[in-house]
Amino acid sequence: MEKNIIEFGKIVNTHGLKGEVKVYSYTDNVSKILKLKKVFINNVWYKIESIKLFKNMFLMKLSGVDNINTTTSLINSMVYREIEQNESNEEQGYFIQDLIGLEVLDENLKKIGVLTEVLKTGANDVYEITDNNGKIIYIPAIKDVVKKIDIHSKKIVIKLMEGLI
Repeated sequence: MEKNIIEFGKIVNTHGLKGEVKVYSYTDNVSKILKLKKVFINNVWYKIESIKLFKNMFLMKLSGVDNINTTTSLINSMVYREIEQNESNEEQGYFIQDLIGLEVLDENLKKIGVLTEVLKTGANDVYEITDNNGKIIYIPAIKDVVKKIDIHSKKIVIKLMEGLI
């Protein structure tokens, strides 16, 4: 495995007959993915000829991948991108397994509970938080609500908007 790369998705299918692949993304940093020039798949760097968002997935045309037979062989492959030198952990994104078990606090650092699951809803993820009494709370994983994720200190700080709890 190459250094300074991060997994961001998985090829889940082909698209058309001319070599496009559908990539399911694990990150919500769409703008960063749309700017990519190359990706790392199965120990090979591929130049991206085109990339666009399509039904919550990315359609990618990779240089040298020009037919359905080649794209079919890439199905279920993980897709990696280069980590930029000054890129923060937040810009890199997080894996769901990194978030499960983190303590969730409000902006006054009062404990709300522990993140127990991340639900994929299409529009945005939803965080399932279990409080100290076992009550389940659902919050949208959007920038207006999730203010800080600190993997190292195992904490998530959220802004409690009216009606969330």
